[in-house]
Amino acid sequence: MLDSKLLVIKIGSNVLTQENGLPDLDRMEKLVAQIQALTSLGKKVVLVSSGAVAFGRQAIPLPEKLNPVFKKQIWASTGQIRLINQYQNFFEKHKQPVAQILVTKEDFRDRKHFLNMKNCVQALLSQGILPIINENDTVTITELMFTDNDELASLTAAMINADTMMLLTNVDGIFTGNPSDPDSQLIEKVASKMPEVSNYISASKSSFGRGGMLTKYAMAKKSADLGIQVIIANGKRENVLGEFADKSLRCTWFEPQKAKHGAKKWLAHGEHYYVGEITINEGAKSSLTAEVIRSLLPIGIIKLEGEFSKGDILLIRDETGHKIGLGRAEYSSKVANERIGQKNQKALIHYDYLYIFDHD
Repeated sequence: MLDSKLLVIKIGSNVLTQENGLPDLDRMEKLVAQIQALTSLGKKVVLVSSGAVAFGRQAIPLPEKLNPVFKKQIWASTGQIRLINQYQNFFEKHKQPVAQILVTKEDFRDRKHFLNMKNCVQALLSQGILPIINENDTVTITELMFTDNDELASLTAAMINADTMMLLTNVDGIFTGNPSDPDSQLIEKVASKMPEVSNYISASKSSFGRGGMLTKYAMAKKSADLGIQVIIANGKRENVLGEFADKSLRCTWFEPQKAKHGAKKWLAHGEHYYVGEITINEGAKSSLTAEVIRSLLPIGIIKLEGEFSKGDILLIRDETGHKIGLGRAEYSSKVANERIGQKNQKALIHYDYLYIFDHD
């Protein structure tokens, strides 16, 4: 485990919720004290916290037959106030000011908006204020929902160039089978060159939360590939963050690869919100997937789909439809369509704004 200076800690709903579905205030207070201990060691912490629905469910009884989407929106919006108030009360005891940031996926789609959000988080941290981030569930429509808060934590860690992302759940990490099976073993290290681990993972979802262990694994792997060390650990463990600080924590640790450039970290998650698609020929494909990556020029483009503007994220496919990577458009689809297949034209995607998927 590597030292960390700037970390994103995601606390799952199953950590902050008791078996009866009500909030676990005792656990929450203990985690706040442990986060405070980390900040007193000079670490900067950004918190991504689930749990709003549990707080809402506790306070607002709703009729059984009410539309489940309405229920979720009502509980999320009423519970969010209670969740953040509870955090504020607990952190206030340690004289730690906190801020709330509510986001949707849209906020990450546009590079300007993304950088604005990044500046906001960095400004808060520079003033010793701890940002607490959550999805704005109330206004989010299904297609634009994060898979769950693991994805939000992953995007946040990439956005602020965190060196560490910690996903706190109700098990010690990823196991070679179902965690409740005594024969299952904890996978303590996922090395960057390790064979695929996902076939071990039970696809069953936790009782709360939208994402199961497979989503956690996918997000953790992507973050580690971007150069962020990732820890999946048990948030119900008595001194989980203290053990993390002294490197004695029983958990699954993902080894980070070499850190990627900031724009590539933004693009890496763009698979969920690209605006247009580009199909490229074999020559362009071998140029983009070579050791020394080049920009994507119009001469290598066969087809464009969708209307896009300068700055939008585009998905790149080869002639067989296979996804190659993502890039940021240097000009609009109108101009790009006029230049398809032509020589001596300005690159549609500059290599600084190009993210190529791993093809093992």
